[in-house]
Amino acid sequence: MKVAVQFIAMGLIWGASFLFMKVGLEGVSFGQVVWVRLVFGAITLGIIAVATRSRLPREPIVWLHFTVVAISYCIVPYLLFAWAEQYVSSSLASIYNAVTPIATAILVTVAFRVEKLNRDQVLGVVVGIAGVIVVIGPWRVAALTGSLWGQLACLGAVTCYGFSFGYIRRFISHRQISATSTAVMNIGIAAVIMVALTPVVAWGPVTFSWPVLASLLALGALGTGIVYIWNMNVLRAWGPTATSGVTYVTPVVGVALGILVLGETLSWNEPAGAVIVIAGILLTQQRVRLLTRRIPAPAR
Repeated sequence: MKVAVQFIAMGLIWGASFLFMKVGLEGVSFGQVVWVRLVFGAITLGIIAVATRSRLPREPIVWLHFTVVAISYCIVPYLLFAWAEQYVSSSLASIYNAVTPIATAILVTVAFRVEKLNRDQVLGVVVGIAGVIVVIGPWRVAALTGSLWGQLACLGAVTCYGFSFGYIRRFISHRQISATSTAVMNIGIAAVIMVALTPVVAWGPVTFSWPVLASLLALGALGTGIVYIWNMNVLRAWGPTATSGVTYVTPVVGVALGILVLGETLSWNEPAGAVIVIAGILLTQQRVRLLTRRIPAPAR
């Protein structure tokens, strides 16, 4: 499957993941949503790894790096998003997910120094932050209630994603590890940690129904299993900032499904802020240039 096709498929499935989480929360707790997501994802990836005879790395330092990524790229942001969807709509959560490229651009530059921002990209970061403020809508009374904490949890999750993209690029991407093995290590270690934390985060009553079960299965097998192989392929081919641009697609899919399936509604400022965030992403990823000139490719 070509990289571009994998990129689009990632956006579609991850966009639907916000719907899957919202439906799953009707029968299980937010911690149980993440537990099932990671365990089902790990099982799916394990089957694929066995079928393709993928080999796992042996170096202890590589396992340490993957443990960091498992926590920062899976466990923490998954818990934050699942918790947040108890207080915000799936549509709004998917819009906040679109902030990922902005967080990525900041962290891969400031924290990991694997990329350097030009003036347009810096402007894009500023515009993206302005868009986030519009989405939050601090002038609304509702922003002082639980909705604000849900929105801040979403921002915490995308910050984790931005950190993880930079960390993967800095410590993992250059190693000769297949996309399947990378995904197995990432999700597998996260699943083991979640199983160990079962009494803390996933112990409690469960009310299963067919929609809840189907949503959790899809969230695990697709949204946390197969998609991660595609994600690693795209990350290796395009780099962290471009890969994080999958969030162009996820808010469109997430908002559409939230409105069509769940009957959710949005305030005017939320889609308006999303448009501003996307404008910031276009600048950050240099799809649009205002302050810097495009350097022509050398003649061959």
